[in-house]
Amino acid sequence: MGESGLVPRRGGSLVSAPRDGSRAEKSDRVPKERRVGSHGGGADMLERVFVRPVLVLLAAVLALGAGRVSAASHRTANFVIEAPTDGQARKIGDAAEQYRHNLAVEWLGKPLPRWSRPCPIKAQVAPQLGAGGATSFVFDAGEVFGWTMTIQGSEERILDSVLPHEITHTIFASHFRRPLPRWADEGACTTVEHPVERARQHRLLIEHLTTGRGIAFPEMFAMREYPADVLPLYSQGYSLARYLIERGGRHRYVTFVGDGLATDDWTGALQRHYAVPGVAQLQHTWLDWVRQGCPAPPASMAAAQPAPTTLAQGPTARGQSPEPIPAPQPEPAGPQARPVAMAAGRRSIYALQARRIPDGGTPTDRPEPSAPALAP
Repeated sequence: MGESGLVPRRGGSLVSAPRDGSRAEKSDRVPKERRVGSHGGGADMLERVFVRPVLVLLAAVLALGAGRVSAASHRTANFVIEAPTDGQARKIGDAAEQYRHNLAVEWLGKPLPRWSRPCPIKAQVAPQLGAGGATSFVFDAGEVFGWTMTIQGSEERILDSVLPHEITHTIFASHFRRPLPRWADEGACTTVEHPVERARQHRLLIEHLTTGRGIAFPEMFAMREYPADVLPLYSQGYSLARYLIERGGRHRYVTFVGDGLATDDWTGALQRHYAVPGVAQLQHTWLDWVRQGCPAPPASMAAAQPAPTTLAQGPTARGQSPEPIPAPQPEPAGPQARPVAMAAGRRSIYALQARRIPDGGTPTDRPEPSAPALAP
């Protein structure tokens, strides 16, 4: 399907993608978009390859994969799984079908129809493998097809994090049939991962906001490509998706994203679905929520949220424990007491507040915010 170039990794480095017409295998879960001419001379097709960070070097992953040929295959209604053992292939296939049904109901309110062709899943399963996944598909003329998925990691991490994340990408692709904003897609997919993975993203968020690496919301909402410093996009995307979902549920989130895609008016979509005046005000409100330790919404909002999807299985001992999350401490009262955090090449939200409020400014007449930041 034509040439492919370099795939950006979440850490900012690049790995080469195949140039022989084959699909990219393991890199890091950063969507890659490319337009390639259809062989029939019709409209261009848009291929997206979703990749997720791995915890081992790419060379080591490839070496391990070369030495571990899938020995078993299992087919379900919508997936064909290749895995090292028959038992693993069956577990992954059953879990994929369960996630596909349950998560579609949670996000869309109804199951997905059966795909015309099953999605191949190639699984590398070993305790020492870093958790990761890549899913590719093609958008063309309002259709989506050409599914392929590769996943790796321990059996436990594949089943509780990698698989639901990748399945959610396929649900969104089947529903929207077009690429989503980067933050909205990856952020929502991360909300269905295991609490250990979500805790890691929150820890990274605090680190980014205290070291000047936050992304201003107007810039983040306008992004069509991944920035060089992509990790903050993932952590902010997850945090904002969590914030919105907790205040309106998954169905409203999907409707909001669809509205923004259809109109390209995210300010209007926020007003219609969340009663937020605009993207800049959303940043102020969200940052205050993060500063307060991400408190749960009022009981009336929380009661409307569905319970998260889990697989029907017995308890297991986790292979790793989440690192402690440093909850941001409440800021002292008054703008003068807030430290001014400076990001490289841009002013922080605190700098804007400290300058404007003493002159009589109010939250409604603040300028567009710069990168969000927390005091270190």
